[in-house]
Amino acid sequence: VQLQASGGGLVQAGGSLRLSCEASGFALDSYIIGWFRQAPGEEREGVSCMDGYDGRTLYADSVKGRFTVSRDIAKNTVYLQMNSLKPEDTAAYYCAVTQILWSYVESARNYNNWGQGTQVTVSS
Repeated sequence: VQLQASGGGLVQAGGSLRLSCEASGFALDSYIIGWFRQAPGEEREGVSCMDGYDGRTLYADSVKGRFTVSRDIAKNTVYLQMNSLKPEDTAAYYCAVTQILWSYVESARNYNNWGQGTQVTVSS
């Protein structure tokens, strides 16, 4: 079971990036996929999540209207499209999976498989 996150980089404020989270060893459509971020000195924060089975999504208030999560079942990959990026979006971004009930998907504690982080840096 492995998750591979990629797509981070350096972008100016107002720009866009698309992060990818590719799964191997298991099918993403049987899991809930969460995107989290962590800035230096800060706690890990939930950004978005998607039910890999039915596609329902959830977004943190701080990213609503700017970030969109999507999936490609054939590629076993989930994407996080990030638009209108702000300096405060700067963080290491992680994807993770869980099979917890949807009511509990916002907490990082409920995710048991994590990919490595990909750094997103937004300059002002």
